[in-house]
Amino acid sequence: MSAPLGRRVAAEALGTGLLVAVVVGSGIQATELSADVGVQLLANSLATVFGLAVLITLLGPVSGAHFNPAVTLAAWFTGRRDNTGPALREVAAYVPAQVAGAIGGAVLADAMFAKPLVTFSTHDRYAGHLWLAEVVATAGLILLIFGLERIGRAAVAPAAVASYIGAAYWFTSSTSFANPAVTVGRAFTDSFAGISPASVAPFIAAQLLGAALGLGVVAVVYGRRPVAMKDAAVVPHTEPELASARLQGHPL
Repeated sequence: MSAPLGRRVAAEALGTGLLVAVVVGSGIQATELSADVGVQLLANSLATVFGLAVLITLLGPVSGAHFNPAVTLAAWFTGRRDNTGPALREVAAYVPAQVAGAIGGAVLADAMFAKPLVTFSTHDRYAGHLWLAEVVATAGLILLIFGLERIGRAAVAPAAVASYIGAAYWFTSSTSFANPAVTVGRAFTDSFAGISPASVAPFIAAQLLGAALGLGVVAVVYGRRPVAMKDAAVVPHTEPELASARLQGHPL
């Protein structure tokens, strides 16, 4: 039994919002506690790793814990022919909820630190090497999520996805946004984690390209998707009591 669409959409909005609140809030806290950029990034990345793992574990059994339009679109694309992925109406509900949640999360984080609720970021991230980093970061994320599905290791998804994002903070020059909704949300805060509105569109384009490349790598490495597979997500979007029995065989 899948949760009703309304509950799944609410979970996606809440999860994406809390994720952005963690990213932005920990960034603000880090800059207030230390002037060392390396320490700031370390604090920001650790908070994101722990927060993301908790959110996937908590909300994954309801919505699949996509929290990311790139993951939602990839799940739809891989399952569109045999109706094992989310339907277009679900995609049309998930994506706006993720974006709205991300914006709300940025506003919430600013409010918690007594910052102006909405101040567009002045942090310019407009450069070719940053776009390349976003392609790599997003492709790796898609490979991880859909690769776990193919090998039946969905039970490790919360730890694996959070660990990958934490690592990508450090091995990519962009600090691994890898998420169109989060990118939009982070434009609404002029803080350590922000991104200027002018930098948003190229980041999103790079992320979508990375998602496509990630799916291509999945096809090359794992072959055709088995017909019996369900739609990919970080974890299954089933009711919690049923999810625990199915996590070993099926998973963003």
